Amino acid sequence: FELIVWRKRRPNVAELKIKFASGLYDRFQPLYTKEVVPEGIELDFSVIDDPREIFDRMARGLEFDACEMSGTEYISRFAAGDCPFVAIPVFASRMFRHGFIVINTRSGIKMPKDLEGRRIGVQLYTMSAAMWIRGMLRHEYHVDLSTIRWVQGAIDSAGSHGSPTVLPLLKQPDIENNATDRSLSQLLEDGNIDAVLGATLPTGLGSHPDIARLFSNFREIETDYYRRTKIHPIMHLIVIRRDVHEANPHAAPALFESFQKAKEIAMGHMRFTGALRYMLPFLPDDIDEIDRVFEGDPWPYGVALNRSTLEAEVQYMVEQNYIAKPMPIEDLFVAGIG
Repeated sequence: FELIVWRKRRPNVAELKIKFASGLYDRFQPLYTKEVVPEGIELDFSVIDDPREIFDRMARGLEFDACEMSGTEYISRFAAGDCPFVAIPVFASRMFRHGFIVINTRSGIKMPKDLEGRRIGVQLYTMSAAMWIRGMLRHEYHVDLSTIRWVQGAIDSAGSHGSPTVLPLLKQPDIENNATDRSLSQLLEDGNIDAVLGATLPTGLGSHPDIARLFSNFREIETDYYRRTKIHPIMHLIVIRRDVHEANPHAAPALFESFQKAKEIAMGHMRFTGALRYMLPFLPDDIDEIDRVFEGDPWPYGVALNRSTLEAEVQYMVEQNYIAKPMPIEDLFVAGIG
């Protein structure tokens, strides 16, 4: 109905076709099903469940008009002054990462400070998940990151994690690429590395007797962390090709509004507990926790409601040599949105 009303109101304006790529998240699904239609835009939604593939295709060849994008990769390019896209404050992925530090218990690691001087696996040193974990380790547990030797590679196969096109760090840490014929998961089980951290969990967790999380009570720790810091780590945001944005300035606000509406619909579906929409047996209790901890919205869009998280992200990226200096977080996004 809204789309019909818009067409009657602006009959001479052709719809802009936007080729969009993202994972099919619950908060985006109403855009995929066209329950929500951005005003003046025909959204061609390509579902790609591997974020690394999206990032690589966008960074290397600008294959999409808009897409999900790594937060650290976008901010690095923005700070370097050579960014072919703009961003809107819609966050495709965000996740607490305390539970993504996994150790070999034979290494003697008992607490975060024990990670100092160790050899630690990471899918991609520059990935957002790894940046957030290192920032948390430094600020919450005073871990000296400069003492760590990093082994970079895929979690569940030999070789690299995708084919990333990322900007070089301003100062290179002690990183080696995994040149063996084993995955990081196998290296961890064999004791060749002491721990793994990043965006996914090693295969041995839950099945290998020596593989365990550093924080066994990670949910409790993450809840306390959020209550104290108001940081809910942002992994991915939404970017639009700069040339598309400059030629069609109405697209960014129209997309932001439609993502906001899609999220509201998804939240409504989640909160209907007459029949559980997701295979989460304790979802009603999870919803109660969302209301207690996040005041009803665990996934806000916009700059103002995410200031603590965004400022921490920029600060950590300066500290970890992604970018030379901080910038106002408002500058990262299309002006006047959110």
